[in-house]
Amino acid sequence: MTRLSLIGIGTGNPDHVTLAAVRALNAADLVLLPRKGDAKSDLVDLRRLLCRDLLESSSRTRIVEFDLPQRDTRSDYLDAVDDWHGAIARVWGELMATHLPEGGQAAMLIWGDPSLYDSSLRIAGRLSAVGRAVEVEVVPGITSLQVLTAEHRIPLNAVAEPVQITTGRRLRERGWPTDAASVAVMLDSGGAFDALPPEGLYIWWGAYLGMDKQTLIEGWLVDAAPSIIEHRAVLRERHGWIMDTYLLARTPLYDN
Repeated sequence: MTRLSLIGIGTGNPDHVTLAAVRALNAADLVLLPRKGDAKSDLVDLRRLLCRDLLESSSRTRIVEFDLPQRDTRSDYLDAVDDWHGAIARVWGELMATHLPEGGQAAMLIWGDPSLYDSSLRIAGRLSAVGRAVEVEVVPGITSLQVLTAEHRIPLNAVAEPVQITTGRRLRERGWPTDAASVAVMLDSGGAFDALPPEGLYIWWGAYLGMDKQTLIEGWLVDAAPSIIEHRAVLRERHGWIMDTYLLARTPLYDN
């Protein structure tokens, strides 16, 4: 039997990696590091840094890098994602069959936490379908929402009020979620908040959270939105990629 540890590593600050994550990393026989192309080389560079700094000198852990399959950009998004996950599961299965033919402990370093808008658990669940049964262990990590609220020094929710976590795609398609006092938005391809009437909405935005290039903006949406759009375009051009998250609320949360 092969065991697979999905290890949450936070969003870019090595200090955010938990002791449990360090133990799981050192217990692995094999660590798989995905490469996502030159534009996102920062992501694999951080994983390499963590392996270099956190693996004990006596460790016999093997580190194997692989190219992540590309997702089809066709219009039927959910079907394209489903096919993509299947392709990734096949790659994982082949790598574990090659490098752990007799079984053992494999590990993946997951950006943020495996539970929040990450598909590693779903992909791991498909491994049996590609002939590689695994026992999955999850090591939780710090999420981008935790870093966002910490850096802005705000709570995630207003007093006694719910918060909804959604994607930029859903916010653009469906608007403000019913009964939500605050909305946390992830996986926004670019300024989905522009689809909302801005009056009375406050935004806390962050890009490259936890990394040395972290950028923060906050303010009433009607004023902050143009600045965020401009900064986002400049940062994407400068670094070749961008990962941002934001929280919207009908009132500044710290007023509660």
